[in-house]
Amino acid sequence: MISGITDIAPLLVDEIKAGDLIRDLRWPNGVCCAHCDNDKVYELKAPNPKRRQWKCKECRRKFSVTTNSIFEGSHIPLGKWIYAIFLMCSSKKGVSANQLKRELDINYRSAWFLCHRVRYAMLQEPLASMLGKGGAIVELDETFVGGKRKNNRHRRKPGSKATRKTPVMTLIEREGKVVSIKVPNVRKGTLQSLAKPIVDQSANIVTDAHLSYTGLDQHFHSHHTVDHSETFVRGIIFHTNFAESYHSLLKRGIIGTYHHVSDKHLPRYLAEFDWKWNTRKARDGERTADTIRSAPDKRLKYSELLGAKK
Repeated sequence: MISGITDIAPLLVDEIKAGDLIRDLRWPNGVCCAHCDNDKVYELKAPNPKRRQWKCKECRRKFSVTTNSIFEGSHIPLGKWIYAIFLMCSSKKGVSANQLKRELDINYRSAWFLCHRVRYAMLQEPLASMLGKGGAIVELDETFVGGKRKNNRHRRKPGSKATRKTPVMTLIEREGKVVSIKVPNVRKGTLQSLAKPIVDQSANIVTDAHLSYTGLDQHFHSHHTVDHSETFVRGIIFHTNFAESYHSLLKRGIIGTYHHVSDKHLPRYLAEFDWKWNTRKARDGERTADTIRSAPDKRLKYSELLGAKK
């Protein structure tokens, strides 16, 4: 349905077609109520000629393609929304709010809010199955996200949170999915307690020589380490190259595109990079369509975004 930018360009000037695309992706088997999921609905003559509207015969409430989704309450045309989602899905290292501000001709705050709502749609539900089932190899690695202390204007404030980098743990299955988590610290108890519910006990774990990973062989099938002070790869199988590759993409995106990511919004940026990695074999159009399909039941308000604790 979406193969490339040529399919999206006409939607920028035709709001009805843009709405119909979202409708077809959201309700492939026919329109259902956005409030109660009842399929007994009928179309209304909407007060806005550019936006279709329906009414449910069961709950008697009106709705449109934007109701109860990341699009709800937005004054940005749906064609621009779809174009922004395509850019975010096709840009390997992300796209900045400033770039969307220029390309969509909207203000920066709207572009920034739009980006976070799209990232919220990319946030994947807990894995239906754990990583590493059937004895697959799972790499565990940690990294620190943030700028250099010497470049931080808050560096002179003793104990200031702004002077510290944020640790992120990555769990990645070879040729499979990745899960990255913002963690409070890289202590043994913290990392292992977060990894155990995500990785199946039959998995073969590969890590670096960080002492926080010692003892994993008592919970998983096996645990192999690579001492980076001596060698980058041990044999052919034992390495953490996939995790290192993910961290490289994440940091190139933050340094080269976003420049700065606040600690409380970091989980949504991680969700974006997780989504791109987990859909890496899909074409850009397919990834865009999947993101739009994930948009329902994910409402994010601006006040909630500013007050987010995560």
